[in-house]
Amino acid sequence: MSAPPKDSGPKDAPPKRLGRGLSALFGEAAAPPSEAPVAAPGPAPATQSLSIAALEPSPFQPRAGIDREKLDDLIASIAANGVLQPLLVRPHPTAPGRYQIIAGERRWRAAQAVPLHEVPVLVRDLDDRTAAAAALVENLQRSDLNAIEEAEGYRRLGETEALDNAEIGRLVGRSRSHIANTIRLLNLPIVVQVHLREGKLTAGHARALLSAHDPGMLADRVIMEGLSVRQTEALAQQPAPTTKFGKSPPRKDPNVEALARDLTEQLGLKVAIRFDGKRGEVRIAYKDLEQLDGLIALLNKVG
Repeated sequence: MSAPPKDSGPKDAPPKRLGRGLSALFGEAAAPPSEAPVAAPGPAPATQSLSIAALEPSPFQPRAGIDREKLDDLIASIAANGVLQPLLVRPHPTAPGRYQIIAGERRWRAAQAVPLHEVPVLVRDLDDRTAAAAALVENLQRSDLNAIEEAEGYRRLGETEALDNAEIGRLVGRSRSHIANTIRLLNLPIVVQVHLREGKLTAGHARALLSAHDPGMLADRVIMEGLSVRQTEALAQQPAPTTKFGKSPPRKDPNVEALARDLTEQLGLKVAIRFDGKRGEVRIAYKDLEQLDGLIALLNKVG
C-alpha cells in the first residue's frame, strides 16, 4: 500500500482536482460539485502587488527552459501594457516574507527585464502536492512542455507524493492510461529523449519507438526521412534482423506489457500476459493461500 502523501490534510479529505484548469485557483469560476476547487467557496481573492525581489521560481517547475524569443515578445508586451494577468504565488514554506511562483514565471522574468519593481499577484496557501500539480497543469494548458518534461513531471509527482498513476490523473485532469503511457517515454534511450526535447520527434513518434528493436537507429531514420507516425509504427513492428547466433528473442508488445503492469498495480499481485497475435494467457502469481483466497473473492465479486 502506498505511503500517505505529505501535507495532504485529513485522511478523509477529498482529492484536490486541478484538471479543469487554474480557474479555481484564480477564483475565476466555480467548478461542478464533482470537481470542487482547491480553495473554499467564496468571493474571488483580491489581487495585490508584491516586490519582484520577494518572488522566486517554484521548485516544482516542470519546464526545463524558457524560449528566449517568446520571452522577448512578452517583455515588449509588458513594457507597453504592464502585467495584465496576476501571477499565482504561495508563501515560501521556510522563508517568511518570500513567495514561490506557481504560475507566471515568464511574466516575472519579463517584468525584471523591463524593468518593473512590482507585479500583481494572487497569494494562495498551497501545499506541496497542489503546488506541483498546479505548475504541471499551467504548463500543459499553455502547451509549454515537451513530452519528456511532461513525463518527468508526472514521475516526480508520483515519487515525491507517493501517488499511483490513477491518483496523478485525477489530480491533473488526465486519464490513468495517459499518465502511464507518458511516463513510459522515459524508458527510451537518452538520445531519443533529447530529440523529443528539441522537437525533432513528436510524442506520437516516441510512443511508436518504444516497441522498436533499436529505438535510437529508427529515430535517426524518422528524422532524416521525415517519416509520419504511422510509418514509424509500421517500421517499429518489423522483426529484428537475424544474426549468426540466430534470431533475437521475440519483442514484447509494449501495450500488453503496460496492461500487465496496470493489472499488477490494481490487484497487488504479479501479473504476466503472453500474446502471440492470436491467442494468449494471463498468469497471476501469489505467495500464499491468503492471497489466493483474496483473488478468488475479488473474481467472484466481479463475476
